[in-house]
Amino acid sequence: MKIATFNINGINRRLDSLLEWLREAEPDVVCLQELKATGSQLPRAALEKAGYGAVWRGQPAWNGVAILARDTEPVLTRADLPNAPDAQARYIEAAVNGILIASLYAPNGNPQPGPKFDYKLAWLNRLNVHAAELLSAGVPVVLAGDYNVVPEPHDIYSTRSYDDNALVQPQSREAYRRLLGQGWVDAIRKFYPNETVYTFWDYRRNRWQRNAGLRLDHLLLSSALAHRLVGAGVDRQVRGHQSASDHAPVWIELTD
Repeated sequence: MKIATFNINGINRRLDSLLEWLREAEPDVVCLQELKATGSQLPRAALEKAGYGAVWRGQPAWNGVAILARDTEPVLTRADLPNAPDAQARYIEAAVNGILIASLYAPNGNPQPGPKFDYKLAWLNRLNVHAAELLSAGVPVVLAGDYNVVPEPHDIYSTRSYDDNALVQPQSREAYRRLLGQGWVDAIRKFYPNETVYTFWDYRRNRWQRNAGLRLDHLLLSSALAHRLVGAGVDRQVRGHQSASDHAPVWIELTD
């Protein structure tokens, strides 16, 4: 079973790139972020023609998350994090073939300090609380998405330009470490513990051409699922497509 996460940065604008990657990579499940579309604007017919059922929570112009499943319909279980209603479409959860899968898009948090950074930290705290509840249930779970956190210094190219950015602040990194401390497994780091792995290259200052990247997109596996992990990677070439997203798809493979 191949599960991927992909911040598409506008699903209608990047639809051709998405469909090309779906044909080539043949993922069984895809978690999408930054749809930047309402439910009625989602290109459902094109996705169905490609062989994917979908559940989503949309929002005009900003945010938006979806879960696609090949040859089946995901079973929606949750359309937001619990404990506090959120007007921003940043979390969705569905069951697919016996696995509970979440697609999440954490707040960017810039500029910091300020209300946007406070919202980011509060949202990550809510995610931590919900994640602990999922772990305690003992079911196989994947938390996939754009966490907007660079976990470690080697997850970003050598630069001082991000020193004040919310993505690398100690509080952001600590929230991610708390998740791992619960027992979640970072799939990419399980396979590539010391290698440089990027999933995002900003459009500005030729960062793609210079390979000046960041690792923002993560797939975390519950202890009930981690033993089934047999592969993981990043489809970097998708970032080079015409009119590409500034993120590349990240994927894992699980045994049956």
